[in-house]
Amino acid sequence: MERTFWYRDSVFYQIWPRSFRDSDGDGVGDLMGVYEKLDYIKSLHVDAIWFSPLYPSPNADYGYDVMDYMDISGEYGGMGAFKKVLDGAHERGIRVIMDLVVNHTSDEHPWFLASRRGEEPYRDYYIWRKGKPDGSPPNNWDSLFEGKAWQFDAERGEYYLHLFAIKQADLNMDNPRVREEVKKIMRFWLDMGVDGFREDVITFISKKEGLPDGSRLMPAARGINHYSNGPHLHEYLMEFRDVLDEYDCVTIGEAPLLTPRRALEFIGGKRPELDLMISFECMEGDCISQEYIHHPFSLVKLKLIWERWQRGLRGKGWNFLYLENHDHPRVISRYGSEKFRVESGKALAAAYLFQQGTPIIYQGQEIGMTSIRLESIDQYEDVQTIHNYHRYFTKEPTEKRMQRVWQSSRDAARTPMQWDAGENAGFTSGKPWFRVNPNYPEVNVADQEEDSGSLLNFYREAVRLRKELPVVHYGSFRLFRPLDKKLLMYERRSKSQRLLVICSWSDSAMRVNVPRGYDLTRGKLILRSHGGEADKNGYTAQPWETRVYLFQDRKKPAEV
Repeated sequence: MERTFWYRDSVFYQIWPRSFRDSDGDGVGDLMGVYEKLDYIKSLHVDAIWFSPLYPSPNADYGYDVMDYMDISGEYGGMGAFKKVLDGAHERGIRVIMDLVVNHTSDEHPWFLASRRGEEPYRDYYIWRKGKPDGSPPNNWDSLFEGKAWQFDAERGEYYLHLFAIKQADLNMDNPRVREEVKKIMRFWLDMGVDGFREDVITFISKKEGLPDGSRLMPAARGINHYSNGPHLHEYLMEFRDVLDEYDCVTIGEAPLLTPRRALEFIGGKRPELDLMISFECMEGDCISQEYIHHPFSLVKLKLIWERWQRGLRGKGWNFLYLENHDHPRVISRYGSEKFRVESGKALAAAYLFQQGTPIIYQGQEIGMTSIRLESIDQYEDVQTIHNYHRYFTKEPTEKRMQRVWQSSRDAARTPMQWDAGENAGFTSGKPWFRVNPNYPEVNVADQEEDSGSLLNFYREAVRLRKELPVVHYGSFRLFRPLDKKLLMYERRSKSQRLLVICSWSDSAMRVNVPRGYDLTRGKLILRSHGGEADKNGYTAQPWETRVYLFQDRKKPAEV
């Protein structure tokens, strides 16, 4: 099938289904809740929904521990509800992206149950090893979620590998039968009408032969150099590409420890293995590699990361743009200001939405939801959060350890969607599966629908503009004043259009002067967060003020 590369002109919306909308009052979000909100999603001018896992799961990692790849969890309404949502989305011109989790399965998956019993053909579907002579695990690798990366199984009498939670057993992708299973899963959903996949930690699927010990200098991620970008990764991805090329679909790879140069190994060239890559670098504006090790937010660091990706992929690959997802705390609480929540939310929106690439908006981001801060670790649900609390910095006072949780927990962004100021934020008529952020009376969709100056309506207008303006799709990227700690300013330039994006990152008013060659009186102010006049050279920006100017050379036609 001829591919149209539709994703390059698209904006995605991510739904973490458990917390989006509960239609039946059991406290858990479901697909009929999504169906009820399809018109709302359409109103955001987005083109596709990415669903976090909807498969049957015991929820050790809330869906990322899959029990059945070819079904939809009854908790979410089952396959009938999914097909209703799929049809409803397509009727509205919205595509649907599934999460494909094939590095590991649940230890309750039928494949694993048969494998632990040594049954063929499933015996080698997973990575099993005998322990060392002293009974210790086969190597020194760490799990990224729970303790060591090996769990002893008494029934089989061997250890199995789990790079994540104990109940997430790694598949043996070196087994050709396993790769055939993956292809079968892809065809199943694509034949149903799904429009592509977000492929979870896909760069971990090939492990180094012999599974050697990892470096002792890498605590918490020991062994990662032996399974990240492993020896057969590109070979296996090209096998999957053969299937995907039969459809006009998109593939999005999640890849920790990714640089622009490394990304091009996957998304560059004449026949890329993947279409888009999710890098974690844009989440390092206030941390070192992992969000559990924080430093004060640095706008300079974030700007340089953005510039490196914009320049590095220009003309060679296509960027994937995001500020929030289910794996990170809310961005206003990290990179913005809760005091200036609306203003900083607008600055953050403009800062990334007008870069080149395919943006994604995470549920609640469009209304400025903030991170929740719970009093005790016992109130958290996320397996990684709980493990990190009990494993790292254990000599620190409880208050300091909880501060780390507030800064890093994935649960911070998994609170129920805040639809209105009614009971449980309009998420459910029952008891919510997880706590609702107490600020929902002030932060909710219903209130912002009625306010033309709301963050929600700012997002709508920003998305509409980026899809309307050719310069956003085609233009080059230039960062101004990279070392300025309180100002983000960049240019998008094409043959006939220039876009100037200006975002204050300050709690105080300040003078903003535009670069030489710009005259604001000749530009059209197409998006703004505040009032206030500008002169030829600049203006006095209010705290967290955002402005986007368009300059049109009328002597030349705009690109189409």
